[in-house]
Amino acid sequence: LCSAYTSCGCACTDAECGVCGGEPCAAMGLLAGVATLAAGVAPSQAAYGDAANVFGKITNKSGFVPYAGEGFALLLPSKWNPSKEIDFPGVVLRYEDNFDAVNNVAVISQPTDKGDITGYGSPDKFLESVQYLFGKQTFTGKTVSEGGFAPDRVSAASLLDVEEATDKKGKKYYKYELLVRSADGDEGGRHQLIAATVSGGKLWICKVQAGDKRWFKGAKKEALGAFNSFTVA
Repeated sequence: LCSAYTSCGCACTDAECGVCGGEPCAAMGLLAGVATLAAGVAPSQAAYGDAANVFGKITNKSGFVPYAGEGFALLLPSKWNPSKEIDFPGVVLRYEDNFDAVNNVAVISQPTDKGDITGYGSPDKFLESVQYLFGKQTFTGKTVSEGGFAPDRVSAASLLDVEEATDKKGKKYYKYELLVRSADGDEGGRHQLIAATVSGGKLWICKVQAGDKRWFKGAKKEALGAFNSFTVA
């Protein structure tokens, strides 16, 4: 994961930085303020800022705008807009790419009796409990083995990366990157970035999705920028 998530420096030098692409990091000032935003500021009016400025010029050259919700904060790609779609129970924020809605971010908040994310068990065990986030196979029937899928399966999810992270306040996060493919070959699959933590009696999940074809055409920077900046109070 990008060192912009953990670095306290004033510039990011990662060649594969998800926020700045390896250039002097114009987004670092925004990242530095995200934790402050999460500390109790009223919900942001980002919907009326750069993200909604479809016909004007984007004044924020970092490509992101800060968003503060009730108990959480993150950076949103400046060309993404609010979405009213509710994919899962407990969605408190959803934005999507105004060019291709397959690229989107959702923040989910659900009540929990766990004290922290480790109360759900290991990262693998927690991921099993939230499989609905990246889609379970609903097809039932017989198929031959085609396109790398096992017989009788029309979708597959590959876990590309998993990490246990701790923020400056000692709060633990489980973080995942998956590639989910379906037999229709749409977008060549979809990258799913999932960050989960527990705070204030709630399970918080940030889910970012980007089509695989778009991933290598600029969506990677936007997806990782939102994902790496997610924080809770």
